[in-house]
Amino acid sequence: MTPSAPVTDRRRPGIRPSLPPAETILVDPSAVRAPPPEAFPQDEIPVPDRWRLMTTLCRDKNFVAAQAVCRSPLDPYHQSMLKGDRPIDHRKIPFPIKGDDWFLSLGAISDTVVEPRSFPTPIGVQTSDRPGSLDTFGRSSSLALSQTVIASMALIKGSTAFMPPVIEYRLTLAYNYNYTNVSEKRILSVRPTDPTHRTDSFVGVQEAFVDYHLRNVSDRYDFNSVRVGIQPFQADFRGFLFNDNQLGIRFFGNRDNNRFQYNLAVFRRLEKDTNSGLNDLGQTPRKDYVFLANLYRQDLPVPGFTSQVLVAWNRNREGGEIHVDHNGFPVRPALLGDLRGHDYDVVYLGYNGDGHFGRLNLTVSTYGALGHDSHNFLTSQPARIRAFFAAAEPSYDFNWIRLRGSLLYASGDGNPYDRTETGFDAILENPIFAGADTSYWIRQSIPFAGGGRAIAINGRNGILNSLRSSKDEGQSNFINPGTVLAGAGADFDLLPTLRVSANINHLWFDTTSVLQVLRVEGSIPKSIGWDYSAAVIWRPRMTQNIVFRLSGAVLDAGSGFRDLFTQSNGSGRYYSVLFNTVLSF
Repeated sequence: MTPSAPVTDRRRPGIRPSLPPAETILVDPSAVRAPPPEAFPQDEIPVPDRWRLMTTLCRDKNFVAAQAVCRSPLDPYHQSMLKGDRPIDHRKIPFPIKGDDWFLSLGAISDTVVEPRSFPTPIGVQTSDRPGSLDTFGRSSSLALSQTVIASMALIKGSTAFMPPVIEYRLTLAYNYNYTNVSEKRILSVRPTDPTHRTDSFVGVQEAFVDYHLRNVSDRYDFNSVRVGIQPFQADFRGFLFNDNQLGIRFFGNRDNNRFQYNLAVFRRLEKDTNSGLNDLGQTPRKDYVFLANLYRQDLPVPGFTSQVLVAWNRNREGGEIHVDHNGFPVRPALLGDLRGHDYDVVYLGYNGDGHFGRLNLTVSTYGALGHDSHNFLTSQPARIRAFFAAAEPSYDFNWIRLRGSLLYASGDGNPYDRTETGFDAILENPIFAGADTSYWIRQSIPFAGGGRAIAINGRNGILNSLRSSKDEGQSNFINPGTVLAGAGADFDLLPTLRVSANINHLWFDTTSVLQVLRVEGSIPKSIGWDYSAAVIWRPRMTQNIVFRLSGAVLDAGSGFRDLFTQSNGSGRYYSVLFNTVLSF
């Protein structure tokens, strides 16, 4: 085989020592030059109305990523224009919608409660449901049924993925139907001729506000906004001081890449419907004002922990009026002592923290209440207010188990006849603490019979022993026995859809001096008793759209509770069972 001739124009691989000579490029002056490279962004190209561009691919099943938007608008688990996932088509709704950045968000919630329970039930002075009944307290069992339907609508302008809305209009209405059956007369109505059961319904306005974006203050969308109208507000992490939907104006925003958040708010409290607890716009708003400022700082003192400082001023001017609830019971002034009304000014100074130190989760809350009360219902003289509150809930996670501890102290008034009121009371509490409404003591309201009329030791969905006539409609009372709680609990996430919780709390009065004066007793022990509770929560779709809850609680009365509510043939144990179904769209 004859070898081929060598190739002379090939070179060995490697770096060439010099570049070849540049070739002459002929330029046509009349030609259009190519665009610069900046005209072709390499990361992404903005597409107008990208939401409806995705829906055009629904018919082609090959586009798997697009199938999340290819659902019925009534499907709450996937993207829907009714839930604010896609903008409104302004071509179909020309007025007042202009532009491609208006969103409609509709919501609906069904909340069903079935609640068998028992609590000390006083026998009416005029009559009893059982002829011949001679005991102070009658049969304790009762039943409460409640069905609430909440419908909300929001119209929002602006792309809110990275910045607050430019403007938002929101309206939320709630309809409640409730049925209650008790075992004694004059519990549900002041009239002894009324039956021991009641059916009632009401429609309340829970939200009606306008939220306006004032300005951005940084390129990270730190902002200032204002919200005017009936709006939800929670003053601290766990709802100890003020947690409600009230009429007000609120300035809020953030700074330093969202490390600081602030609120400046003024509220005028609305009257509540007695049996549903919803806002009643048919009545004149109360002369009860809340001025509040708080500041949050993330990662203080350590990363993962948020600190908050708060100042709130509660200015109440309802001492000269008489207010009777829908069931005929007087609630302002409270029927305690000399039965006279009072005005008060209270400033709350608070620190709250929530977060974790490594694997230890911690929530803490402290408040000091300083102010002036125009009238002490025992001395009929003005008095100073000096009260204190502290609570802490540490928890620790072991894989699918969370262990919790709960500690709470609210000071009581140890000398109700002096010129200083030292019993701590909140503005309107709705605490998420120590088992929340699974707990018997937090869920149930215990009437205080024998020392006052239409007075409760504690309020429903409240933890403080404040001796108020009503948590929703009454005034704060700083002449009270105070509250002490120590407890432990655990949450068990057995499945992604199933959680079991258990709690055990022991409660005491901080002092019983006020109770001794009102009951005209020489001594009353401090122990309220042991509160045992457990709950099972099932979310079949692993979302909050369908939630079933079954909980039960038992109060094993302590010596102080038995002293206040001695019953012949009474067991000293009271129960609370809660069946709850929440459906959300």
